[in-house]
Formats: sequence, structure tokens, C-alpha cells
Amino acid sequence: MDALIHDFSFGLFFWLLIVLAIVVIILGKYAWRPIIDALEERERGISEALASAEKAKLEMARLTNENEQLLKEARVERDNILKEAKELKDKIVADARTEAQEAGKKILDQAKREIEEQKNKALAEVKNQVSSLSLDIARKVLTKEFEDQAKQDAFVGDLLKDVKLN
Repeated sequence: MDALIHDFSFGLFFWLLIVLAIVVIILGKYAWRPIIDALEERERGISEALASAEKAKLEMARLTNENEQLLKEARVERDNILKEAKELKDKIVADARTEAQEAGKKILDQAKREIEEQKNKALAEVKNQVSSLSLDIARKVLTKEFEDQAKQDAFVGDLLKDVKLN
């Protein structure tokens, strides 16, 4: 270090200062400004990317909330549709049951009427046969001689045995 102080030259120092100033000016004009501009541009790009990422994150959160809301609405709508379908099914089943009961009642009433009609016809036919048989018996009894009461009773008994009520 002592050698540097003893060999110090002001002329060399002056020219070194001038060269250093020229290098600093040239670097400032052609190197530092573009480097600083590139660094500032990169910083802006990074800031914009971060802002864009934050916007995308907020948009994703909003879309997620919207999707969840849509899913909730879809579930509610599905539940409503299922409820309406069940109510409609129950109503259709109840209507079909009511119609079946009414139809069964009509058929039962019609069958009862037909049975009653057939019964009345059978009774009328039996009455006709009984009256016809009674007239036949009376005619035969009247045509027979009325001599003996025992003969008449026996004859009526024989006639009654011949009569079949079908």
C-alpha cells in the first residue's frame, strides 16, 4: 500500500476519472437504461400477472359459489319434481281405486238386480206351474166321482207324488 501512495500520479488519476466518467455515461445511456427499463417492465408484468391471478382466483370463487347455488337450486327443483310426481301418483292411484270401487259397486248392483229378476221369474214360473197343477188336480178330482172321501184323498196324494217342483 505504501508503494501506491509513493507512486501516485495526478495525471494518471485525472485520465482514469475521465475514462470512468465516459464509461459511466456510455453505460448509463446504452446499458443501464435498457436494463432498468427491462427490470421495470418485468416488475409490471409480474404485478399484472399477480393481479390477473387474484382476479382469476376471485372469479373462480364466484363461479364456485354460483355452481353451489345452482346445485342447491337443482336439488330443490328435483325434490319438488319428485314430490309433485309422488302426489300425482297418489292421486292417480286414489282415482283408480275410487273408479274401481264404483265400477265394482255398479257390477254388484247389476248382479243383484239380475238375481232379483231371475228370482222373480222363477217364482212366477213356479206360481204358474203350481196354479196349472192345482187346476189339473182340481179338474181330475172333479171329474172323478165324489163317492168316497178316502178315495179322493188317496187320489190327491197320488197326484201330489207325481208332481215334481223343479
